[in-house]
Amino acid sequence: MTKTWNQKSSRLVLGRTPLEQPAFLPMSKKEMDELGWDELDILFVTGDSYVDHPSFAAALLGRWLVAHGYRVGIVAQPRWDSPEDLCAMGRPRLFASVSAGAIDSMLAHYTAFRKKRHDDAYTPGGKAGARPNRATIVYSNLIRSAFPNIPVVIGGIEASLRRITHYDFWTDKLRRSILLDSKADCIVYGMGEYAMLHIAHVLDQYGETSGTPFSYIAQDVRGIAYMGTHDDIPPQAKLVELPSHEEIEADAKQLMTATLKLERHVQAADGWAIQPVGKRAVILAPPALPLSEEEMDELYGLPYAKTQHPSYKEKIPCVDMMTTSITTHRGCGGGCSFCSLALHQGRRIASRSKESIMQEIETLTRNKRFKGSISDVGGPSANMWQAYCKASPEKCKRQSCMHPKVCPQFTVNQAEGIALLRDIQKTAGIKNVRVASGVRYDLAQKEETALRAYTMEFTGGQLKVAPEHICDGVLNRMRKPGLASFERFLDAFKKYSEQAGKEQYVIPYLMSAFPGCTDNHMHELGNWLRARGWQPQQVQCFIPTPGTVATASYYAKIDEKGNELYVARTDAERLRQHHILMPSVGRKKTHTQRGNRGAYAAKKSDDYSDSNQRSNKRKTKHNGKPKHKKHAKNGNRSTQGKHSSRNAQSGQGKASPFAINKR
Repeated sequence: MTKTWNQKSSRLVLGRTPLEQPAFLPMSKKEMDELGWDELDILFVTGDSYVDHPSFAAALLGRWLVAHGYRVGIVAQPRWDSPEDLCAMGRPRLFASVSAGAIDSMLAHYTAFRKKRHDDAYTPGGKAGARPNRATIVYSNLIRSAFPNIPVVIGGIEASLRRITHYDFWTDKLRRSILLDSKADCIVYGMGEYAMLHIAHVLDQYGETSGTPFSYIAQDVRGIAYMGTHDDIPPQAKLVELPSHEEIEADAKQLMTATLKLERHVQAADGWAIQPVGKRAVILAPPALPLSEEEMDELYGLPYAKTQHPSYKEKIPCVDMMTTSITTHRGCGGGCSFCSLALHQGRRIASRSKESIMQEIETLTRNKRFKGSISDVGGPSANMWQAYCKASPEKCKRQSCMHPKVCPQFTVNQAEGIALLRDIQKTAGIKNVRVASGVRYDLAQKEETALRAYTMEFTGGQLKVAPEHICDGVLNRMRKPGLASFERFLDAFKKYSEQAGKEQYVIPYLMSAFPGCTDNHMHELGNWLRARGWQPQQVQCFIPTPGTVATASYYAKIDEKGNELYVARTDAERLRQHHILMPSVGRKKTHTQRGNRGAYAAKKSDDYSDSNQRSNKRKTKHNGKPKHKKHAKNGNRSTQGKHSSRNAQSGQGKASPFAINKR
């Protein structure tokens, strides 16, 4: 039997006698029988396939609950025309938990221009359409049909970002909290380990049929939202009052007010929040606090199989990448206005210890499927491992630790991160180590030795960075560093790549149609790229996802201070901006040429200059084509998008390398 809870933690430990961890969490009655389980305590329903890896909430939370004595089963991607799939393992004793999966179901299905996607990396065979639109709502109502009166807990990115009134891009309308449409008992928002454990503990104590109100459960648990009234909030509690749903419907600017207040609620993490909806209200308990290092070690040290469930006959595309990546931390100090990471994971960083990470590396090298290459060691940004705030986050008024410049209170020893990467590289069985999650380049510039090491030692030919734009006015609204910071980074990247004798490329994520971004801004970006010989192949067109400040700007056409803002709202306006950098999107029989890839390379051998000349000859040949002249006239020729594979149309598909031509 495995020791499961963390004796060093100061939190109240809940749960029962730990259970033996199975090879995989059961997905059928037969697997339950093999484990000797006559019934489940908790049923997880997810829009992803079941991959037993800590990157997937069903696996991570499921094993966490098993470690605290609860029997958990998984129903992955059930049919939604009948509750039959949900009944395969019987009615769970305590509650059912629902998630749309690792990605919002609407983003999984549609591009920025509302075109149907043709694949899904989280589904066997990569096939699209295995989960329904608005999966959280559909699955929750299926559970109500399959198991009347059972408590339903929803969570994951889709539910978390829809916990209050939100703008829905797909219908161009406001929607109420997802609690109302899903008819769920509560939302576990953000990181849910202790919230889920607390819910299980209370229902275990009082019994599933006792009718225990979630207002009672929430008195002592963080990171939970439910329907109630002011009377459900503890007396003397610090309270954030959000504009009501009706007030936001009547005045679009109130969505910005609500969004900024919710953002502050998450950062301070010391009070409750309430949003009236009709005669009731959405009650939000204080957000979950980040896990301690010991708790992170315990959670990520559970015996995940690191592969897909054996019942699948086809390969799940995301598995290869997942199994060669190591999560070192959670949270992001960036607070970018278009990103949901800080709203979901928080701005405070929760990191694993070096010992825990090295243990996972050792285990990985013993896996017969492992080929020796680690694709990523990091989190939302690789160089924020072990970062912390020297000040009091409860009192901090900043909306980002990185903007308008890196806060002096945001403390991280990036040299420790480099030392970790070097120790991993020295491990027997490891051929190479990369940082596919990318680095925050403004933070990397704070420690020149770290930037040098990332470039010279741990960039496998391509390094992901996210400038998003080059116009300072647009960047300021994004809460991103200015152009000068990016250009300094490019100079350093080129210098260190040449010193290392490597031909390497920057993969920058760029964005069109951001609120406040005009056609002139996009032409300025295009001119900047052309002046450097850059010909990117993909651009993200801004998608207003629920809960973010940028989405509130998009809907209300105002900035954070309430000033009116130009917003490309119609598809025609959005496509026009996108075509300035990406002329081929939505047009048949057009061709966007790839750029010269010899740009950042140092001379590694006598053959290098010859290959570069051949590349230039190919480019000259293409440049003679009339259609290329047409593209140049239109100011096009370049292109690029929550941590990543970004689609050319939507920002969700793979990015391409960019290069700068030597002059």
